[in-house]
Amino acid sequence: MNAGPGRPSGGGGKHRRRRGRRSSRRGGSGSGPAMGRDRQNHGGIYTAPMDHSYRANMQGGENGSRAGRSRPGFGGAYKPADPDPVPGARAEDSASRIFAFVDDLFFLAKIQETARKMNVRVEFVKTDKDLTDKLKQNGEEKPSLIIFDLNNANAKPLILIPKLKSKLKKGTSIIGFLSHVQGDLKQKAHEVGCDMVLPRSAFSQNLPNLLRRHGAPEEEVSEAGL
Repeated sequence: MNAGPGRPSGGGGKHRRRRGRRSSRRGGSGSGPAMGRDRQNHGGIYTAPMDHSYRANMQGGENGSRAGRSRPGFGGAYKPADPDPVPGARAEDSASRIFAFVDDLFFLAKIQETARKMNVRVEFVKTDKDLTDKLKQNGEEKPSLIIFDLNNANAKPLILIPKLKSKLKKGTSIIGFLSHVQGDLKQKAHEVGCDMVLPRSAFSQNLPNLLRRHGAPEEEVSEAGL
Protein backbone atom coordinates (compact mmCIF):
# COMPACT_ATOMS: atom_id res chain seq x y z
CA MET A 1 0.00 0.00 0.00
CA ASN A 2 1.36 3.37 -0.96
CA ALA A 3 2.09 5.85 1.81
CA GLY A 4 -0.18 8.84 1.98
CA PRO A 5 0.83 12.45 1.80
CA GLY A 6 3.10 13.50 4.63
CA ARG A 7 3.66 9.93 5.75
CA PRO A 8 7.03 8.43 4.96
CA SER A 9 7.16 4.86 3.73
CA GLY A 10 8.77 2.00 5.62
CA GLY A 11 6.73 1.30 8.76
CA GLY A 12 5.30 4.66 9.85
CA GLY A 13 6.30 7.21 12.41
CA LYS A 14 4.65 5.44 15.28
CA HIS A 15 7.07 2.54 15.05
CA ARG A 16 10.02 4.90 14.83
CA ARG A 17 8.88 6.64 17.97
CA ARG A 18 8.72 3.32 19.81
CA ARG A 19 12.20 2.45 18.70
CA GLY A 20 13.36 5.85 19.79
CA ARG A 21 11.91 5.39 23.26
CA ARG A 22 13.52 1.97 23.66
CA SER A 23 16.90 3.30 22.60
CA SER A 24 16.60 6.20 25.01
CA ARG A 25 15.87 3.82 27.86
CA ARG A 26 18.91 1.73 27.00
CA GLY A 27 21.02 4.82 26.81
CA GLY A 28 19.83 5.97 30.23
CA SER A 29 20.65 2.68 31.98
CA GLY A 30 23.62 1.46 29.99
CA SER A 31 25.89 4.46 29.61
CA GLY A 32 26.77 7.82 30.99
CA PRO A 33 26.44 9.08 34.59
CA ALA A 34 23.24 7.17 35.20
CA MET A 35 25.05 3.87 34.61
CA GLY A 36 27.74 4.84 37.08
CA ARG A 37 25.15 5.65 39.73
CA ASP A 38 23.38 2.34 39.17
CA ARG A 39 26.65 0.39 39.54
CA GLN A 40 27.69 2.21 42.65
CA ASN A 41 24.38 1.65 44.43
CA HIS A 42 23.43 -1.73 43.00
CA GLY A 43 22.20 -3.97 45.82
CA GLY A 44 23.38 -1.46 48.43
CA ILE A 45 27.06 -2.29 47.74
CA TYR A 46 29.55 0.42 46.87
CA THR A 47 31.56 -0.79 43.90
CA ALA A 48 33.64 2.21 42.92
CA PRO A 49 37.42 1.63 42.83
CA MET A 50 39.06 2.05 46.24
CA ASP A 51 41.33 5.02 46.60
CA HIS A 52 44.99 4.84 47.63
CA SER A 53 44.40 5.84 51.25
CA TYR A 54 41.99 2.93 51.74
CA ARG A 55 44.50 0.52 50.25
CA ALA A 56 47.18 1.85 52.55
CA ASN A 57 44.95 1.34 55.59
CA MET A 58 44.11 -2.19 54.56
CA GLN A 59 47.77 -3.08 54.02
CA GLY A 60 49.15 -1.34 57.04
CA GLY A 61 46.41 -2.02 59.57
CA GLU A 62 45.34 0.39 62.27
CA ASN A 63 48.80 0.57 63.78
CA GLY A 64 50.31 2.16 60.69
CA SER A 65 52.75 -0.65 59.98
CA ARG A 66 54.39 -0.72 56.58
CA ALA A 67 52.67 -2.47 53.71
CA GLY A 68 53.72 -6.06 53.15
CA ARG A 69 54.78 -6.61 56.76
CA SER A 70 51.44 -8.02 57.99
CA ARG A 71 48.18 -9.41 56.80
CA PRO A 72 45.62 -6.83 55.61
CA GLY A 73 43.67 -5.42 58.51
CA PHE A 74 45.93 -6.97 61.15
CA GLY A 75 48.82 -5.67 63.19
CA GLY A 76 52.09 -7.51 63.77
CA ALA A 77 52.16 -11.27 64.23
CA TYR A 78 51.21 -12.50 67.71
CA LYS A 79 54.20 -13.57 69.74
CA PRO A 80 53.47 -15.70 72.81
CA ALA A 81 55.13 -14.78 76.06
CA ASP A 82 58.25 -16.70 77.08
CA PRO A 83 57.62 -19.47 79.63
CA ASP A 84 58.68 -18.77 83.20
CA PRO A 85 61.76 -20.62 84.53
CA VAL A 86 61.11 -23.68 86.68
CA PRO A 87 61.74 -22.86 90.37
CA GLY A 88 64.82 -24.63 91.70
CA ALA A 89 65.78 -26.06 88.30
CA ARG A 90 69.33 -25.64 87.01
CA ALA A 91 70.16 -26.66 83.45
CA GLU A 92 73.80 -27.25 84.37
CA ASP A 93 72.92 -30.06 86.81
CA SER A 94 74.69 -33.31 85.89
CA ALA A 95 71.56 -35.47 86.13
CA SER A 96 68.93 -34.95 83.48
CA ARG A 97 65.36 -36.07 84.05
CA ILE A 98 64.14 -35.65 80.45
CA PHE A 99 65.38 -37.47 77.36
CA ALA A 100 64.24 -37.05 73.77
CA PHE A 101 64.48 -39.31 70.72
CA VAL A 102 64.01 -36.43 68.29
CA ASP A 103 65.96 -35.80 65.09
CA ASP A 104 63.54 -33.41 63.36
CA LEU A 105 65.49 -30.14 63.28
CA PHE A 106 62.44 -27.96 63.86
CA PHE A 107 61.31 -29.77 67.01
CA LEU A 108 64.86 -30.32 68.19
CA ALA A 109 65.48 -26.56 68.10
CA LYS A 110 62.09 -25.82 69.68
CA ILE A 111 62.69 -28.19 72.59
CA GLN A 112 66.19 -26.82 73.13
CA GLU A 113 65.03 -23.20 73.13
CA THR A 114 62.07 -23.81 75.44
CA ALA A 115 64.22 -25.84 77.84
CA ARG A 116 66.86 -23.10 77.91
CA LYS A 117 64.30 -20.45 78.82
CA MET A 118 62.93 -22.64 81.60
CA ASN A 119 66.33 -23.70 83.01
CA VAL A 120 65.47 -27.34 82.30
CA ARG A 121 68.00 -29.79 80.94
CA VAL A 122 66.93 -32.09 78.10
CA GLU A 123 69.24 -34.77 76.76
CA PHE A 124 68.86 -35.80 73.11
CA VAL A 125 69.63 -39.44 72.36
CA LYS A 126 69.59 -41.42 69.12
CA THR A 127 69.62 -45.08 70.12
CA ASP A 128 68.80 -47.39 73.01
CA LYS A 129 72.51 -47.62 73.81
CA ASP A 130 72.80 -43.83 74.05
CA LEU A 131 69.97 -43.75 76.58
CA THR A 132 71.48 -46.61 78.58
CA ASP A 133 74.83 -44.79 78.81
CA LYS A 134 73.11 -41.59 79.96
CA LEU A 135 71.12 -43.45 82.61
CA LYS A 136 74.30 -45.00 83.98
CA GLN A 137 75.65 -41.50 84.52
CA ASN A 138 72.54 -40.65 86.54
CA GLY A 139 73.10 -43.52 88.91
CA GLU A 140 69.87 -44.77 90.43
CA GLU A 141 67.79 -41.78 89.39
CA LYS A 142 65.33 -42.71 86.68
CA PRO A 143 64.20 -40.28 84.00
CA SER A 144 60.89 -38.57 84.56
CA LEU A 145 60.02 -38.14 80.88
CA ILE A 146 61.07 -39.67 77.57
CA ILE A 147 59.89 -37.95 74.39
CA PHE A 148 59.61 -39.80 71.09
CA ASP A 149 59.15 -38.42 67.63
CA LEU A 150 57.13 -41.40 66.43
CA ASN A 151 58.31 -40.72 62.86
CA ASN A 152 61.95 -41.07 63.89
CA ALA A 153 62.73 -44.31 62.05
CA ASN A 154 66.30 -44.48 63.42
CA ALA A 155 65.01 -44.74 66.98
CA LYS A 156 62.53 -47.53 66.13
CA PRO A 157 60.00 -46.22 68.67
CA LEU A 158 57.45 -49.05 68.37
CA ILE A 159 60.20 -51.56 69.30
CA LEU A 160 61.97 -49.46 71.92
CA ILE A 161 58.95 -48.14 73.85
CA PRO A 162 57.82 -51.53 75.26
CA LYS A 163 61.41 -52.30 76.30
CA LEU A 164 61.65 -49.02 78.19
CA LYS A 165 58.25 -49.48 79.84
CA SER A 166 59.23 -52.90 81.19
CA LYS A 167 62.58 -51.59 82.40
CA LEU A 168 61.59 -48.24 83.89
CA LYS A 169 58.10 -49.19 85.14
CA LYS A 170 55.69 -46.43 86.20
CA GLY A 171 58.29 -43.94 87.33
CA THR A 172 58.85 -42.68 83.78
CA SER A 173 56.29 -41.17 81.42
CA ILE A 174 56.69 -41.79 77.70
CA ILE A 175 55.13 -39.26 75.35
CA GLY A 176 55.11 -39.45 71.56
CA PHE A 177 54.12 -36.94 68.90
CA LEU A 178 53.16 -37.41 65.25
CA SER A 179 51.12 -35.94 62.41
CA HIS A 180 47.42 -35.57 63.19
CA VAL A 181 46.53 -37.76 60.19
CA GLN A 182 48.51 -40.79 61.42
CA GLY A 183 45.68 -42.52 63.26
CA ASP A 184 47.07 -46.03 62.79
CA LEU A 185 50.49 -45.08 64.18
CA LYS A 186 48.82 -43.41 67.16
CA GLN A 187 46.89 -46.59 67.95
CA LYS A 188 50.02 -48.75 67.67
CA ALA A 189 51.99 -46.40 69.95
CA HIS A 190 49.31 -46.69 72.64
CA GLU A 191 49.28 -50.47 72.27
CA VAL A 192 53.04 -50.81 72.87
CA GLY A 193 52.93 -48.66 76.02
CA CYS A 194 53.17 -44.99 75.06
CA ASP A 195 51.45 -43.07 77.88
CA MET A 196 50.39 -40.13 75.73
CA VAL A 197 50.35 -39.50 71.97
CA LEU A 198 49.90 -35.94 70.74
CA PRO A 199 49.61 -34.28 67.34
CA ARG A 200 52.59 -32.08 66.58
CA SER A 201 50.64 -28.87 67.11
CA ALA A 202 49.36 -30.01 70.52
CA PHE A 203 52.83 -31.15 71.54
CA SER A 204 54.27 -27.73 70.67
CA GLN A 205 51.54 -25.98 72.62
CA ASN A 206 51.94 -28.17 75.71
CA LEU A 207 55.74 -28.38 75.64
CA PRO A 208 56.31 -25.74 78.37
CA ASN A 209 53.88 -27.53 80.72
CA LEU A 210 55.53 -30.89 80.04
CA LEU A 211 59.00 -29.53 80.75
CA ARG A 212 57.77 -27.73 83.85
CA ARG A 213 56.18 -30.86 85.26
CA HIS A 214 58.97 -33.32 84.51
CA GLY A 215 61.99 -31.01 84.63
CA ALA A 216 61.55 -29.75 88.18
CA PRO A 217 63.82 -31.23 90.87
CA GLU A 218 62.32 -34.17 92.75
CA GLU A 219 61.78 -32.14 95.91
CA GLU A 220 59.80 -29.54 93.96
CA VAL A 221 57.72 -32.28 92.34
CA SER A 222 56.92 -33.84 95.73
CA GLU A 223 55.83 -30.52 97.21
CA ALA A 224 53.62 -29.76 94.22
CA GLY A 225 52.07 -33.21 94.24
CA LEU A 226 52.90 -33.84 90.56
